[in-house]
Amino acid sequence: MDFKDGVYGLGSENPDSRTEVIAGITTFMAMAYILIVNPVILSNAGMPLGPLVVSTALIAGLATLLTGLYARLPFAMAPYMGENVFFTFVLVLGMGVTWQVALGTVFWGGLIFLIVTLLGLRQVLAKAVPDYVSSAWAVGIGLFLMFVGFAAAGLSLPNVPGAPVKVGDLTRAQAIVIIIGTMVTLGLLVRGFKAGILIGILVTAVMLAAAGVPVRGGEALQGFPNPGDVFLKLDVLGALKNPVLIPIILVLFLVDMFDTMGTVVGLSQKIGRSISREELERVFRVDALASTLAPLFGVSTSGTFIESAAGIEAGGKTGKTSIVTGLLFLASIPLAGVIGGMNPGFLQLASAPALIAVGILMMTVLGRIDFNDPLHYIPAAATIMFMIFTFNIAIGIAASLIAYPLTALVLGRLREVHPIAWILLVLSLLLFVFYPYPTS
Repeated sequence: MDFKDGVYGLGSENPDSRTEVIAGITTFMAMAYILIVNPVILSNAGMPLGPLVVSTALIAGLATLLTGLYARLPFAMAPYMGENVFFTFVLVLGMGVTWQVALGTVFWGGLIFLIVTLLGLRQVLAKAVPDYVSSAWAVGIGLFLMFVGFAAAGLSLPNVPGAPVKVGDLTRAQAIVIIIGTMVTLGLLVRGFKAGILIGILVTAVMLAAAGVPVRGGEALQGFPNPGDVFLKLDVLGALKNPVLIPIILVLFLVDMFDTMGTVVGLSQKIGRSISREELERVFRVDALASTLAPLFGVSTSGTFIESAAGIEAGGKTGKTSIVTGLLFLASIPLAGVIGGMNPGFLQLASAPALIAVGILMMTVLGRIDFNDPLHYIPAAATIMFMIFTFNIAIGIAASLIAYPLTALVLGRLREVHPIAWILLVLSLLLFVFYPYPTS
């Protein structure tokens, strides 16, 4: 049965309200870890922790509510994992731009996605980047997340004399806690626990506290966090004044678009009913709007979360599920006062298993890459080499956009390359030319 625009399910395919409420709660529990992990990651860029919790809850709540009310599908939205790491470790810490300018860069990437979506150009651009190339991006970002988690936990020690990275002291109490926390998180996930990542964070936090890691911050939080510390603080014009940020904007747009397309299509297949084209287009519009509004709220790129599958598996089929999830995110705003007053180092350690677990889950798309075909494995290798060995997500994606058409040229398979891929190659070369490389 096909459910047309603006119509919730009918008959046996329409779940009752109780099922939708349970599904919405299930999705929230599967996603709630983002309320801790996203602020912790972005706070490394020098942003205030407490206001970031408020902003994360606000954008997740409002975007998810809009998905339920407008798109009427059981999809939830929040700041993306991977993009938040890109924001902090590539844009701010790697390239030396201020977090305000970085937010401006995210805004332009989201605005391009919104325009492309409204003009119906998304499918055309999607043909320029094959699935096996964008899948390599997910693999590289997954490895990047794992590396950040390892470094945060002290399991690996970057920038040490004599080697790019060395093993940390795995006999230390906090290292043992992180390893156990990661095993617990993965164990819960593979056993089908919807809130596995959140439970893993809480279990790790309890063990860290028992091991003597300070839980509270050094200074008491003065009242409820002020979201105005990050709200509308983006520097939109500053993002356009730096030539190197133009290809970065392209990278943010492409990653956002392909993240969204892969997630939305995958989730749609799980709902168990026919989804109209207009329903999907509405999701893309909300997603693109969320990506544009997120930096206004003071957070990195936001969009559809794969964890929405938890609610779908619990019986969610309509936007009622998303409405429940969105309301729960808004209801969690008071937690900002609690999280904001905690020791950032404690939160960073508690979040490390989540980063490692999410990174491992992102590796599951490896099967989309044919390692017997050089047009598949050479761009994939370029992505991973440059992304991990230079610790730069943008450089890795640009390398793949250069390697893909050039490999096709060498193989005599130019017919497989969309003309727009050559435009992306030129823009990627600009990133390599204008990148602010270290002088020493």
